[in-house]
Amino acid sequence: MPDRTHDFGRYGAEGTRGSEAASRVLDSLAGGIASPVTTRRGLSARLRYLTRGAAGHDAMREAGITVTPRTLKAWLTGKQQPNKANLAKIETAYRALRRRNVARYLLRRLNANGGTRVEIHPLDQSHVPVPRQRVLEYRRLNIRNWDAIVDAWARGDVRALDDAWIDQMVNLGSQWGKYEYVTSVGFAA
Repeated sequence: MPDRTHDFGRYGAEGTRGSEAASRVLDSLAGGIASPVTTRRGLSARLRYLTRGAAGHDAMREAGITVTPRTLKAWLTGKQQPNKANLAKIETAYRALRRRNVARYLLRRLNANGGTRVEIHPLDQSHVPVPRQRVLEYRRLNIRNWDAIVDAWARGDVRALDDAWIDQMVNLGSQWGKYEYVTSVGFAA
């Protein structure tokens, strides 16, 4: 049974960790505000979402936003614009709160009807010398229990998400290590 990859890309292979690709898919399934935070509309929508309740204020505090209520009100009314650092913190707080709010819904959706089929596209070996290339193929896997993956994603715990993802990849059989790094993954959700 293969172990985790320690020196990825040494011979020119390109890809991302499967857990990172899964996180991006979960983010897209979670949806959210389409306008970027740098636009007036996007900033206003995010601030309304974050200031709607105590959980939003907690998310802003966790993201490092330490402004006075007066400044926050000026941002909401459009009289003042946050600097780039605060815009990034607002986006971080919004994503964290959005993940927590939709985690239960996504968990029900992904676990429904016996799980969700995942398509795994192998890493890109176009820059790897021919003698060092592996035989890789497109794979499909039905993940029946998404609890650990969605929980780690909702908390933003990258390490736990990677561990939960690898726990599911082991179901591919003895060649699961070939799919630790991927070009992309897709969910049939």
